[in-house]
Amino acid sequence: MERPVRVRFAPSPTGPLHIGGVRTALYNYLFARRHGGTMILRIEDTDSQRFVPGAEEYILESLKWCGIEIDEGVGVGGPHAPYRQSERRDIYLKYAKQLVESGWAYYAFDTAEELDALRKEYEARGETFAYNYSIREKLPTSLSLSKEEVAARIARGDQWVIRFKMPENEIVEMDDLIRGHVEVNTSTLDDKVLYKSADALPTYHLANIVDDRLMEVSHVIRGEEWLPLHYLLYRAFGWTDLQPRFAHLPLLLKPTGGGKLSKRDGDKMGFPVFPLFWKSPTGETARGYREDGYFPEAFINMLALLGWNPGTEQEIFSMQELIDNFSLERVSKSGARFQPDKAKWFNAQYMHHKSDAELAALYQPILREVSDELAGRAAGIMKERATFITDLWDLTSFFFVAPTQYDEKQAKKYWKGDNPAMLRELREVLAGIDDFSLENTERIVHGWIEQKGYSLGQVMNTLRLALVGAGKGPGMYDVTSFIGKEETLRRIDNLLRNLKPGE
Repeated sequence: MERPVRVRFAPSPTGPLHIGGVRTALYNYLFARRHGGTMILRIEDTDSQRFVPGAEEYILESLKWCGIEIDEGVGVGGPHAPYRQSERRDIYLKYAKQLVESGWAYYAFDTAEELDALRKEYEARGETFAYNYSIREKLPTSLSLSKEEVAARIARGDQWVIRFKMPENEIVEMDDLIRGHVEVNTSTLDDKVLYKSADALPTYHLANIVDDRLMEVSHVIRGEEWLPLHYLLYRAFGWTDLQPRFAHLPLLLKPTGGGKLSKRDGDKMGFPVFPLFWKSPTGETARGYREDGYFPEAFINMLALLGWNPGTEQEIFSMQELIDNFSLERVSKSGARFQPDKAKWFNAQYMHHKSDAELAALYQPILREVSDELAGRAAGIMKERATFITDLWDLTSFFFVAPTQYDEKQAKKYWKGDNPAMLRELREVLAGIDDFSLENTERIVHGWIEQKGYSLGQVMNTLRLALVGAGKGPGMYDVTSFIGKEETLRRIDNLLRNLKPGE
């Protein structure tokens, strides 16, 4: 019988959540929902030296903004609580000692200073220091000391760590759902620390494996590459039959050059690498997609396609469509290059497909005293030219505020010759229209232009100068129907009165 799908997102609260971490959470969420499974949020805060106040709250708010729902874990609770590793600290020592007793781990008493001196000795000889099979029995460890000496050191309060005893020259065979079959020789690996007496906390490796086992995780979808050690830990504990299936995700790469996408890349090229604005306890700040004006659904859509290919030409996906189409088989093995312009493109697509009512709710707070109906109409007319809600004021301000200055280039081009007289004629035509709807005004004005033999472009661009003050904006009848007859005539009078025609 197949195990129920249970996945977890397990970030460390060491700062703002990188968009690579959000993508990891998203892929876990899509996989869980696709298979009717459970999405767990676990906070891995065992590294007390790197803990940053506010980071956990940032993680929770980011996931909420993105629409990634947590079924079990921090902020929700569940049958395997607590879900913060710092609150589970009493659990791990038992498992670390179990590995020592079974011969898979050992106590090490060397200090940081001693190890640093040893590294320098190796460097002086032009060699690379590795804490592994070649040296572990030459150092003060339970492999080289008597049981009595080990017990005495522990009893008198000497600091110690428990290290994994990596087998020598053994091929570890692993099967990854994304990367396929992988083989690693253990002689290339060092003996990782699993537990530290100094803070009575496990390291990531031990806590991660123990918690995944106790929380009955069925699939581990993550970015880290500690695969050989974790495979061996399952074997050491005798949990091979209950080992989750692993899927290691590709990196998010810089827009240009090589390497992992970083905050520095965003700062340099002018885009965020975090979902929300972040301010650290020391006052350092970082931009966020939310505060930069991105819609969460556009952000998620963009992120989903950075490393996953649906196998079709479709690019716009709702969350439900992502769930219905997602599979780990279509996740790339190679890194995905981040494209800032593509992120903007996604946001523009979502902007263009929003209803006037949706846009009104987002735009109205910027306009303040303008009604929802007018805000929605203005946004609806100009949304095809906008990428962000914040673009709308520049695109629609003339709907609400009459021009007081006129674009010099447009004025020089159109406010000359017969155009002022032609605009006076047009004013009288407009003044005589009772039904000022877009369709009726267009019919009457176009009939007049045809009758007089005027150039449509000359008339419309001169009218645009009067109503907008610049060579931008939608069709003129969109503007006249929006601002109404009285305001249309007033703006024409302002131009006729205040701007001297050129030669």
